[in-house]
Amino acid sequence: MKIIVNGEAVESAAPDLAALLTELGKGEAKVATSINEAFVPRGARGQQALRDGDRVEIVAPRQGG
Repeated sequence: MKIIVNGEAVESAAPDLAALLTELGKGEAKVATSINEAFVPRGARGQQALRDGDRVEIVAPRQGG
């Protein structure tokens, strides 16, 4: 299926958000996620199914000063 990840088109076979993060190499990373502008908590990622055309945002915290 085709989904949009952080503004870029991606082909993925991942059935849910947790699988997508693993597929992208971010499975263990501390990130915030949303699908179609709705926040998805870490504990719900495995139950959040993906559909063709979904818009996924993955944001990692940054430190700086």
